[in-house]
Amino acid sequence: MGLALMALIWLITLVSTYFFVAKTWWLPVGASAATAWIDRQFALTFVIMGIVFLAAQLSLGYIVWRYRESPTSPPVQYSHGNNTLEVTWTVLTTILFIGLNLMGSSVWASQRFDPPEAGAVQVEVTGMQFAWYFRYPGPDGKYGKTSFSLMDPSAGGEAAVGLSQTDPVAKDDVVTGTMYLPVGREVDLSLRAVDVIHSFFVPQLRFKHTAIGEYEIACAELCGLGHYKMHGMVHVVSQEDFDQWLAAREAEKQ
Repeated sequence: MGLALMALIWLITLVSTYFFVAKTWWLPVGASAATAWIDRQFALTFVIMGIVFLAAQLSLGYIVWRYRESPTSPPVQYSHGNNTLEVTWTVLTTILFIGLNLMGSSVWASQRFDPPEAGAVQVEVTGMQFAWYFRYPGPDGKYGKTSFSLMDPSAGGEAAVGLSQTDPVAKDDVVTGTMYLPVGREVDLSLRAVDVIHSFFVPQLRFKHTAIGEYEIACAELCGLGHYKMHGMVHVVSQEDFDQWLAAREAEKQ
């Protein structure tokens, strides 16, 4: 019985390890400048945790077999614990987690806290049950006024985000259900939610500085019964194509 349990523990361990080594379920292909660094950090974390996981599970399997119920097995002794070992692995775990955090803090801070560069593309993202809307400030570079009292999600478009029709600044605002971004440009996203907490997530982008392509937007926060269908698309195009798309949306407002 002890031998069978050891074999089962080791089999589960090795099968689990295979899926990570083979990257059967891995991060989607990256499309941003920060992808390489972020993916390396993930890989390093998985390797370190994988070594700890393997050592623990292989040791567990060995102990189950070594101290199985058998005339030839050594007697098992109950222990209340070993303070030296507990302090040692607690300190090592603390060093490991703090070290990984410090390694990733610089790129996280640069992407999250540094202000957007001059000329960054402005996009306001509004999440509501269960759709995304994207607003561009137009040629004047300013967002018009919005009001919750004016919101009508069933109407879609400008009415969905509550855009004021009496504000002159709002006249050139463009509201769409699909996001378009120019490649190679920094993007300044303003996020807001209408009803519950939503989480704007594009797995391929990681952070900013994108590559040309089409990427699915997901809501990474459980936001209600329709959460599963709250998705959209990001189209990353050339600057010329982006300008043409934005001009066409402006023309539709005339």
